[in-house]
Amino acid sequence: MITITTTEDLAAFCKTAREHPYVTVDTEFLRERTYYSKLCLIQLAYPGGDDDGSAVLVDPLSDGLSLEPLYDLYRDESVVKVFHAARQDLEIFWVDAKVFPVPLFDTQVAAMVCGFGEQAGYETLVRKIVKQGLDKTSRFTDWSRRPLTEAQKTYALADVTHLRVIYEFLAAELEKTGRSHWVGEELRVLTNPATYDIQPEDAWKRVKTRTSSGKFLAVVRELAAFREDYAQTNNVPRNRVYKDDALVELASTKPRSHSDLGGSRLLLREARKGAIADGILAAVKRGVDCPQDQLPKADKSREKLQVNPALADLLRVLLKSKTESASVAAKLIATSADLDLIASGERDVPAMHGWRFEVFGEDALALCDGKIALAAKGQSVKVVPL
Repeated sequence: MITITTTEDLAAFCKTAREHPYVTVDTEFLRERTYYSKLCLIQLAYPGGDDDGSAVLVDPLSDGLSLEPLYDLYRDESVVKVFHAARQDLEIFWVDAKVFPVPLFDTQVAAMVCGFGEQAGYETLVRKIVKQGLDKTSRFTDWSRRPLTEAQKTYALADVTHLRVIYEFLAAELEKTGRSHWVGEELRVLTNPATYDIQPEDAWKRVKTRTSSGKFLAVVRELAAFREDYAQTNNVPRNRVYKDDALVELASTKPRSHSDLGGSRLLLREARKGAIADGILAAVKRGVDCPQDQLPKADKSREKLQVNPALADLLRVLLKSKTESASVAAKLIATSADLDLIASGERDVPAMHGWRFEVFGEDALALCDGKIALAAKGQSVKVVPL
């Protein structure tokens, strides 16, 4: 079992990997105590056997190790980079080096397209495709501690060795069904910098509130922006600064002094003093003093949409029928909220674009326009033109 700890050895491995059509990649990281993930281990494998050096562990915590050879491999478009559930892995590399692996293949997305259900887990794919089980006892260990145990190394390496078989199976299925472009459309989101670049001034849009008052939202905006900026700067989880319920409470009570902060029911004790307390009071003041023409506005664009509940139910039946016949996960095409929007007349939803339109959207529009009906036939539902 090879563990790479030097830049030279990593460069040698990546040079050999470039001679192959693909390389599988996985990472182990910690994020419980930080804003940004702490990269602790990288697993890499190219086509080959288990004992021929084609699968290695890379220790990014080794002194003097540069990941630049790996990033050069990521930029090499002749080699497919294969991940499973790649989002968090890609965020690590984007934050560290502003690089995305291209071309990218995500076996979780591919599995959903190939009929393995919604959010197909890696363990499930290993069991169904590789016909083996996984020892998950090392899954929640502390990957930052050194030395790594043999059990940890074995567990980590299995994540990329089995991935080779899974990738080759799913790639062949996509080629056979002509659905490779479906996966390509999904992966554009994962390789979009906006997916990972969180701007503090926009953080308030993720906070759930029950009021749309501009004055209230102005304070929410400033408190959320301060929290995000503080968390990023100090590399701590945003909830360690203060949680959403405390943020909403502060926006309601609008404290003006440190003594006012002491009366908060939900604010963490550490946030009632020092830099966080000063930041809260300054944020509240900015929100309260916000000019009328700069107040944020809640998104009410869809509030007036009237959902036709009967039509929404028919769309659910149609979606189930279409996804079963196409062997693709329903959630990948449309959520329950998307179906309600379509039933209310909204058309700017993912189901009305790209491959989703081919599978479901076109018939969904026809159903809404009264051009088709649905009929039960045995255990299946059929589309009947009108």
